[in-house]
Amino acid sequence: MAKPRFLNPPTLYKPPGYSHVVEVRGPGRIVYIAGQLGLDAQGKLAGAAGDFRAQSTQAFENLKYALESVGAAFGDIVKLNNYLKDMSHLPILREVRDKYVNVSAPPASTTVEISKFALEGALFEVEAVVMLAE
Repeated sequence: MAKPRFLNPPTLYKPPGYSHVVEVRGPGRIVYIAGQLGLDAQGKLAGAAGDFRAQSTQAFENLKYALESVGAAFGDIVKLNNYLKDMSHLPILREVRDKYVNVSAPPASTTVEISKFALEGALFEVEAVVMLAE
């Protein structure tokens, strides 16, 4: 069974809530999960207009549903990509994210601010790469 190893080499700065390196060795499955917006089951953005916390929480819930569809959980994520409309929401993102990911061995992560999403009113999107045993 493939087992990921989460590393923060002492030669790099200590990151807040993510790992610099995730190594996966051995047989297994890699699952790529498309970007998840803060959409509810009816396709509506969660919360009131501009509610970053509601949208990011819903996006992580959607990610949870996607993980479950392949028999995975948040601990199986080896890479997260986070996209924010406004980087000032980063503290809220960290708070929401840390309720889902394994904070003792967090996945490698990238967070960027973008100018526009494919859906008007969207404020956040998260995508993941997952490593599972065969």
